[in-house]
Amino acid sequence: MLTLDKVYLAGAELRNVVRKTDLIYSPLLSRNCEVFLKTENLQKTGSFKVRGAHYKMSTLTPEEREKPVVACSAGNHAQGVALAARGFGIKAIIFLPATAPISKIEATRALGAEVVLVDGVYDDAYAEAIKYSEENNCLFLHPFDDEDVIAGQSTVALELMEQLPDVEAVVVPIGGGGLISGVAFAIKAMRPNCKVYGVQAERADAMVRSFHEKELITTEGVSTFADGIAVKSPGEITYDICSKYVDDIVTVTEDQIATAILTLMERQKLVAEGAGAVSVAALMFNKLPVAGKKVCAIISGGNIDVNILSRVIERGLLTSGRRTNLTIELIDKPGQLKTVSTIVAEQGANVISVYYTPGGRNMPINGCFLNLSMETKDHKHLDQVKKALEGEGFKICE
Repeated sequence: MLTLDKVYLAGAELRNVVRKTDLIYSPLLSRNCEVFLKTENLQKTGSFKVRGAHYKMSTLTPEEREKPVVACSAGNHAQGVALAARGFGIKAIIFLPATAPISKIEATRALGAEVVLVDGVYDDAYAEAIKYSEENNCLFLHPFDDEDVIAGQSTVALELMEQLPDVEAVVVPIGGGGLISGVAFAIKAMRPNCKVYGVQAERADAMVRSFHEKELITTEGVSTFADGIAVKSPGEITYDICSKYVDDIVTVTEDQIATAILTLMERQKLVAEGAGAVSVAALMFNKLPVAGKKVCAIISGGNIDVNILSRVIERGLLTSGRRTNLTIELIDKPGQLKTVSTIVAEQGANVISVYYTPGGRNMPINGCFLNLSMETKDHKHLDQVKKALEGEGFKICE
């Protein structure tokens, strides 16, 4: 069983192995509560996963360490296992979904692990890893449904309680549930009145459904760019612990996650992957009852592929009203573009591209569409630009 003694034992084992990540106060995110960021994205390998992987391997017997360890992962657990295995001199064979970011795949190889790519998502890689470990008599190191792994992840909470002993709520990303299980168990044991909230991607919501429907649920599929939490089914152990110690679990949309990543980059100079940013997204979009409280959001990882990052930034700009595309219906005559540009400039917005198309069948012969791509400050500023254009007689097409 998971006990507080095991949590403290894990803390002692990892004290000189993992980085004690910073807890950063974020005044720019603290609108209706005090927000502190636990920066596990700055952990070794860029994720909290090395904690559980290393502690699990520390419990193996000399005989068990003679055999390879087999793991499956969307990327972060893979790097954690690879680094820990290298430290213990154990061979690691890692099964990853072929959809995992290239950066995570190459980072795992660079740490000395043998990588096997599997078509599908995490759960498909899991099935192949289990099959291989059984056929070859290898130790399978589960990414979340293992009490030793959970104990390792719980050391995040030990550090947090040292850094912010009067914390009133902790917000934790959830995939399979290993991190939140460890954090919730430790927090409730040390500070029972502190709330623990979980956050999942809306398109990968197995744990939130299981939590609210009070039974273990496996979803048919997941579809989220937050690959680190793209899990079809939570673990049996993690579901049980969450049911006992977690106060609530909510979901956030893909656009909200993208906005959180962009905000962390701009305002905190922190790079978070989709899975790592869901906790911040939940706070930014008022998903949790934390007004007036001292809140810690755990940023669980920062291993985002640069190709995905560029798309995320674009989506974040659109979602936050920083960039928009407007289509204006007007009469094609000299001076129209100048008039529109002047109005936009007077409102303090910036036109970055213009595209003209002829009018449709139901428009006047000399009708046309003017498509503008603009930079604005936020949604309120965008509304001001629209009102100014409409005030001059221009029709904006929704």
